[in-house]
Amino acid sequence: MYPVDRDSARMALRELTLDDVDAVLAVYGSAEVTTHLSFSPRSRDEVDGIVARSMASATVEPRDEYALALTEKDHGELVGFARLALDPHQQRAATIGGALRADAWGRGYGKETVQLLLALAFTDLNLHRVWAARSPLNEAAARTLVASGMTEEGRIRGHVHVRGAWRDSITYGILREEWPAAEGS
Repeated sequence: MYPVDRDSARMALRELTLDDVDAVLAVYGSAEVTTHLSFSPRSRDEVDGIVARSMASATVEPRDEYALALTEKDHGELVGFARLALDPHQQRAATIGGALRADAWGRGYGKETVQLLLALAFTDLNLHRVWAARSPLNEAAARTLVASGMTEEGRIRGHVHVRGAWRDSITYGILREEWPAAEGS
């Protein structure tokens, strides 16, 4: 599916462009934002490569990754990065994730982002299952995922190697038949 253009009351998901590199750098280059992510802050060159790869993968058929700009609907400003990737190890399943600029935290944008990604997964892509993972210390992500209708499923021990150490991940999931009830949450 290309292009993705999905919105909610305040937010919109759209395809990335080369003009987004600096805005994505404000997310992925921030030590504060990446504290709980599975990687350390990225350089401008690394973000340039991420945006270029995301743009290239957007038109591959069949598409298996949706790396998208999250923008404020009123003025189009990029405030985050959202990702849905089909899971090659599960039938009709995907993993989701994302990150917001620190100055966008606390506004409910995280929940809207998850809801937009779930709509993409279940409505547009007709998937059966979506899962997400968070750092054990990221309580804001825990609240966001649960508020979006996802269920905590467990812990993957030693899941990611970041900042010189192995870190666990807490996983969440939602099934297609659970989503309509959660959509209004």
